[in-house]
Amino acid sequence: MPGLTTLLGQIEGWILEIAASVWIYPAMFASAFIDGFFPPVPSESVLVTLVISAQATGLPWLWLIIPIAGIGAWCGDNLAYVLGRRVGTDRIGMLRSRRGRKAVSWARRALARRGAVFIIAARYIPVGRVAVNMTAGAVGYPQRRFMIFSGIAAVLWSAYSTLIGVAAAGVLGHDPLLAMAVGVVGGGLLGLLVDRVVQLFTPRDEVLEEMREQAPLPQEVGVGADDSELA
Repeated sequence: MPGLTTLLGQIEGWILEIAASVWIYPAMFASAFIDGFFPPVPSESVLVTLVISAQATGLPWLWLIIPIAGIGAWCGDNLAYVLGRRVGTDRIGMLRSRRGRKAVSWARRALARRGAVFIIAARYIPVGRVAVNMTAGAVGYPQRRFMIFSGIAAVLWSAYSTLIGVAAAGVLGHDPLLAMAVGVVGGGLLGLLVDRVVQLFTPRDEVLEEMREQAPLPQEVGVGADDSELA
C-alpha cells in the first residue's frame, strides 16, 4: 500500500502542476479513454485531483473537464466492448473446454439478468470494468443496450467522481486513495439502484436469446453440448 500511496502522490503532484494548462483537457480525455481498456491508467485519481484543484484555484474549468472525462470514459468502455466482440470466446483456448464453456454461459446469463448492475458498477473498479466490458462484447451482449448502460455509467462516474473530489477537498483531507475507495463502494450501490429500475423494463429472456444468436457458445471438440445443457 505505501507504494500505491507514493505513486498516487506523484500523480497528484504532476496533475496539479499542469492543471492550469490547456493541455489538461486532452490529457483528461486520454486518461479516461485509455482507462477503459488499460486499467493501470488511474483516471479516477486524475479527475478527483483536478476537482480538488478547481476547488482551490478555479482551474481547470469543471464545466469542461467533467463532460470531457465522461465522454472519454464512454469511448474507452465501448472500445473494450468492441475488442471483446472481435476476439470472442472461440479464439481463447481455455474457454473452449467444458469448464470454459460453463464460465461463458454463466457470464451470458449474468449479463442478461443483471446487465445494468454489472456494467455500471464495474465502471468504478479499474480491472473489473475492462473484464466486464470485454466479456459483454465476447458473449454477444446487445451493443445498443451496452452503449446506453455504459453511457449512464460514464455520466454517473464523472458526476460521482466530481462529488468525491469536492468531498476530498473539504472532508477527506485531500486523500485520493480514500476518495477512490469511497468511489468503489458508492459505485456498486449506484449500479444496484439502476439495475432495480432497469428490471422493470428489461425483457431478460429476449436479451439472452439475442446474445445466443450473436455469439453462440464455443464448441468443445467432440462435445455437442449447447447452452441449454449448462443452464
